[in-house]
Amino acid sequence: MEFPSKLLERAVAEMSQLPGIGKRTALRLVLHLLKQPPERTVYLSEALSDMRDKLRYCSECHNISDNEICEICADGRRDRSLICVVEDIRDVMAIENTGQYRGLYHVLGGKISPIDGIGPSQLTISALVERVKNGTVMELIFALSPTMEGDTTNFYIYRQLGDTGISTSAIARGISVGDELEYADEVTLGRSILQRVPFENSLRGN
Repeated sequence: MEFPSKLLERAVAEMSQLPGIGKRTALRLVLHLLKQPPERTVYLSEALSDMRDKLRYCSECHNISDNEICEICADGRRDRSLICVVEDIRDVMAIENTGQYRGLYHVLGGKISPIDGIGPSQLTISALVERVKNGTVMELIFALSPTMEGDTTNFYIYRQLGDTGISTSAIARGISVGDELEYADEVTLGRSILQRVPFENSLRGN
């Protein structure tokens, strides 16, 4: 693709680094920005810069937050005896959109995947174990996507919590095996949370 301007080419190259954005889509987005009032580009730039500089991670659940403690953890109306274990912020958003869950969360930041070089030490598993041991948690709900990596991560955490006596459950298999949690519709996901089963049962079902 030939560009009439090096500045345009650079902008397109940077935009095309985003997931799902190819060179043609990136060019269309950049040309759209050029047609907008200059302040629109400034607003976008400032928003992205502020996100990178000021965004924090909740010190309790590791969810994305504007403050040290996220709004969910700070909400006194949430059931603090329940922790729902998820992969990332997109899963928190998906579950919250169902309106069916009123407990807390723990964001792992990924799933165990040896082929990708991701082991337990790259995730927030140790923080989760400490949180369970030091808190008032009665039940841990595994809500990772039902993939091989998700099941491996669930089982690893389950083994780490073996001597705590805490109840563990897994979301019902209303989510198809191999599907990512964030793409499930709200009704199916909500029912999967409400109809969760003891984690030991999910192991026997595999």
